[in-house]
Amino acid sequence: MRKISEKLKYFSNSDKVIWTISVALITVAFVESGGRDVLNYIVSLIGVTSLIFCAKGNPMGPALMIVFGLIYGYISLSFAYYGELITYVGMTVPMSVWSLIAWLKNPYKGQRSQVTVNSKLSKKDWLIMAGLTIAVTVAFYFILSALGTANIIPSTISVATSFAAAYLTAKRSPYYALFYAMNDIVLIVLWSLASVEDSGCISVVICFIVFLINDVYGFISWNRMKNKQISETSENADNKDNE
Repeated sequence: MRKISEKLKYFSNSDKVIWTISVALITVAFVESGGRDVLNYIVSLIGVTSLIFCAKGNPMGPALMIVFGLIYGYISLSFAYYGELITYVGMTVPMSVWSLIAWLKNPYKGQRSQVTVNSKLSKKDWLIMAGLTIAVTVAFYFILSALGTANIIPSTISVATSFAAAYLTAKRSPYYALFYAMNDIVLIVLWSLASVEDSGCISVVICFIVFLINDVYGFISWNRMKNKQISETSENADNKDNE
């Protein structure tokens, strides 16, 4: 019990409130939809848990995102959302692996539970991201068109926002959360269209609304981490100068 209590202390009250509300909303949506799609419910819980760890800068976040991406890809396949399938299985999952490795290689003060925030990306990084995002989006548009993807426009936009977000996650930038928030908005539209034909998809819509809230929270959390890390680094530097 003591070990469990100590682990729970790792999460702030805000973390616990956000996670609890997220799980409650997803559970209500699942029950209201008749509890027919257990897989959607499970992947939603994995997703929100991943986002809480990501908000803490904990490598467990991208690790859980790998699991989420694989299951979400399977669900997307069942609705002929080939864009989402290819995006998550072919792009987000590999990028999450890259992010996991990058986060593990850059622990803050040697603590694996928090990554060192990249406080400022170079102009080169932003240009590379922009160039790669445009190239990937154009390529995926033609691929998805050839596959007869349902709702091609939001699916293509999802590719762009997902790639940019995944790139920034690997680069340890707080802005990853903003791009994921934009992606959440696109996915809310995408799955709202699917829910017209299948009410079971309403739980997925709720899932991404919850994700949107969590990603906004993640952006706020990462900026706090960034400021705290910069402050502590400055204090350490001052202490060394005074020795």
